[in-house]
Amino acid sequence: MNQRPAKSSIVLRLLGSALLLPGLSLASPFAYVPNEKSGTVSVIDVANDSVVTDIKAGSKPRGLAIAGNRLYVSDQPANALVVIDLASRKPGGTVALGESPEGVSASADGKWIVAASEVSNAVSFIDVASGQKAFSVTTEGKNPEHAVFSPDGKLLLVSAEEADSVDVVDVAQRKQVASIKVGMRPRGIAFRPDGAVAYVACELASTVYAIDVPGRKVIKEIKAGNFSNGVTMSPDGKRVYVSNGKDGSVSVIDTASNAVVATIAVGKRPWNMAITPDGSKLYVANGRSNSVSVIDTASNTVSKEISVGELPWGVVIQ
Repeated sequence: MNQRPAKSSIVLRLLGSALLLPGLSLASPFAYVPNEKSGTVSVIDVANDSVVTDIKAGSKPRGLAIAGNRLYVSDQPANALVVIDLASRKPGGTVALGESPEGVSASADGKWIVAASEVSNAVSFIDVASGQKAFSVTTEGKNPEHAVFSPDGKLLLVSAEEADSVDVVDVAQRKQVASIKVGMRPRGIAFRPDGAVAYVACELASTVYAIDVPGRKVIKEIKAGNFSNGVTMSPDGKRVYVSNGKDGSVSVIDTASNAVVATIAVGKRPWNMAITPDGSKLYVANGRSNSVSVIDTASNTVSKEISVGELPWGVVIQ
């Protein structure tokens, strides 16, 4: 006796076939760009690299990160995080922070949002579930700018403008546990996917420092362009991208050799960046060009320049 296949099996097969049909695909991610002078976040559809809308985000938005369906943007004059609902693309409240917040990041598990506050010399931890600030950690480095979680969420590396070191925060202990000496004015930070190595760009040294995270020591100094600052890791961990503010370029570093393998010209004062989940496109915020350069990572060439608001600070993609 022949049995009819279960409905659930038929549905799964139909869905699988539909994804293979021309013209049908999963929704493309969006890139979000905070514009400091405009007080907005530009939303870019990465499928066609065009701005689809601008969202009001305080008066001077800078750092930003995504957890779940919410975008968190630091508003420097308000000493707060602006929380934006990504479904409606509208602000949905604020979270009080320390004075002059800048860099914002999210833990990989989506439980924590952190924001570095320069004047307060501290990093605030926001519990995503409650939407409230849970605690803050004072750091040794003066004027902390970026705070980035390790892939396993156990550590936080914090860079500070007026320092020559990177502070290490143990998240469980809720305190700084070490400091790693690098060059002057450390800025952007990115971890290799396995968490064993982190890359830190130091602006005044125009150098990228590869750090052995478990050993808490520098293992390689890599000369980049003038005033290196933003750092982004490719999803597969094979490339590190570093923006060079004075040169108007992006350096491409091979993580196997820790050597620069390409240099790509972009807009004026490139700052912070983000890469698509598939690693195919890198989006670079050009602060003085009021634009975002889109880099094709296969060819290491700029495929498009997208006009955004005034003084774009960075990019996050989801």
